[in-house]
Amino acid sequence: MRTKVAYLGMFTALAMILSYIESLFPVFYGIPGVKLGLANSMSLVILYLIGAPGAFCVSIVRVVLTGFLFGNLFSIAYSLAGALLSMAVMVFMKRFPHFSVVGISMMGGISHNIGQLIVAILLVENLNLLYYLPVLVLSGLVTGLVIGLLSAEIVKRLPRTW
Repeated sequence: MRTKVAYLGMFTALAMILSYIESLFPVFYGIPGVKLGLANSMSLVILYLIGAPGAFCVSIVRVVLTGFLFGNLFSIAYSLAGALLSMAVMVFMKRFPHFSVVGISMMGGISHNIGQLIVAILLVENLNLLYYLPVLVLSGLVTGLVIGLLSAEIVKRLPRTW
């Protein structure tokens, strides 16, 4: 039990550091709102090493703390919607053994962007934002691929001591 708590604390701290580093580069490839999502790799690793409850905890704590430290309430709303939807999708997909870490990450990236788009539509009250959906799906696929490859490598190399 103590080992799990220590890992969760370390991965939360690492995810917060990665979030901060990404906040220094506000626009990824010139597309507003698109980021690589390095911090999400920590949640994916926790999903595989510890399980869904720990991954949800790391995601929520990271979003709330980094939102208060480096963002605002709107950034928390967008990030939390994306994080919760992507985590729910990834937990669901992990139940099926034919999906790899990379495939699950790609679906997580897409669903993260969709969650943020839903919040944007609700806050702005404008359905025209749906025109941005193809760009967000494509960016979710690409960033999910990169994060999935990174996460798969980390999962392979870390011991499961619990």
